[in-house]
Amino acid sequence: MLECILVRALCWVLDIGMIPAPFEYSSPKSLTEAVALLQKSGPDSKILAGGQSLIPVMKLRLGSPSHLIDINNIDGLSYIIESDGHLKIGALTRMSDLESSELLEKKYPIISDAAREIADPTVRNLGTAGGNISHADPANDLPAVMIALDAEFVLAGPEGIRVVKAKDFFLDAFTTALNHDEIMTEIRAPQYSFGTGSAYMKLEKRAGDFAIAGVAVNVMLNKDGTCSKAGIGLTAVGQKSIEAEKAEEFLINKKSTDDTIAMAAKLASEAAMPVTDLRGPAEYKTKMVRVLTSRALKRAYMRAVGGA
Repeated sequence: MLECILVRALCWVLDIGMIPAPFEYSSPKSLTEAVALLQKSGPDSKILAGGQSLIPVMKLRLGSPSHLIDINNIDGLSYIIESDGHLKIGALTRMSDLESSELLEKKYPIISDAAREIADPTVRNLGTAGGNISHADPANDLPAVMIALDAEFVLAGPEGIRVVKAKDFFLDAFTTALNHDEIMTEIRAPQYSFGTGSAYMKLEKRAGDFAIAGVAVNVMLNKDGTCSKAGIGLTAVGQKSIEAEKAEEFLINKKSTDDTIAMAAKLASEAAMPVTDLRGPAEYKTKMVRVLTSRALKRAYMRAVGGA
């Protein structure tokens, strides 16, 4: 009898671990309709885009939204263009599109670098840029990239449109400046200019895994080879994606010497705030930030001067 009860209990646990709790489902055809549904259903509702993070959470019942609002039938939210001095990426643009974009590969390779590192082809075919960013997992790849690019996010809500800088968007683990009744519609980054180079480097236990540590770098060079602007974002080494501000400031007006890169890498590692977990000791992760920053800077500088 006891054995039977234990088996049933185990089956019950496994059952609720694989089947989401009941929820309502809506598929609006416009942003206005989607925002209205968010307002009506309240903070327990969730936006469904690619679903590659949300659905597993629901299956494990780590989250049980009362209402899923599927925005995949809203036109005009998937694109990669340059316009009005910005690179613009629609929030519903799939990771696979980021990975294969010739524009990104040529001018914004940091995004291509990161997209190739995200999970596997199945996830990249479904997962969206806006979803990856809005989920704000501290180990996600795109948030650090957007910090390095000095990007900003366009948010649509009941009061209209507002724009939030990437460095101000990520507040804590899985917590952003996005209000419960707002939807991210677009990602913007300053448009490429000659002498700009970027790179993303990631250390992982296996291909497609979350990062042990990741570093995103973007540099802009003057004609004399000195750095006029730098952006460095860190992933998986804190409660949120981190901007290595001291390292960025140190690079300004300096050329890409070995000593300069080494010191910037050291300053970036000092900005990291990792914890010891299954992916490694905190001390190891900090050292890896230093190594990855050095490598990413070298690659970014090479790209800035036209190298491979």
